[in-house]
Amino acid sequence: MLRWIFSVTGKMARPVVMVRTLTLTTGTKPSNQSGFTLVEIVAAITVVGLVLAIGVPQSLKFYESQQYRAAIRETMTLLNSARHAAIAKGDAQDVEVSPSEKWVRFGDQVAQFDESIDIAVHSAREVNRGSVGVIRFYPEGGASGGGIDITRNVDQLVTIDVDWLVGRVSVDFGHADKD
Repeated sequence: MLRWIFSVTGKMARPVVMVRTLTLTTGTKPSNQSGFTLVEIVAAITVVGLVLAIGVPQSLKFYESQQYRAAIRETMTLLNSARHAAIAKGDAQDVEVSPSEKWVRFGDQVAQFDESIDIAVHSAREVNRGSVGVIRFYPEGGASGGGIDITRNVDQLVTIDVDWLVGRVSVDFGHADKD
């Protein structure tokens, strides 16, 4: 826009160019409108919904996987603790396993398993106590032998074996046989 500016003396001055800069008050939107459009809100809700639809099931699977791994670690820790205690104290130490109640116990330490995890014990009949299987570690380093199978979702199987001769505790991360 070109304007002529006249001075106080009445003489015509040089032309001045007026430029409008967009600001909050002179923007393209009328000043009475503010906020988000319906399309923007729907797009934001859709993105949040997609993230939640993908993220929540994955986080639940991750949580269950962490519980399963923790159950394996706890069982290994209890068995190794019993082995070391038998050698250190010079007395036989028992690790009790109850598949029906889903726990493994050594002394006052108990590993309680979640409902989604199944356990089975393989131990010497002579040391078992009713429905509770017992794996015994001897002071000279040996053990009664046996093992514990920890299964989750039918397709994940971990076998923890106790060697009867040297009492070594080992783990086999296999998979359950599919019929």
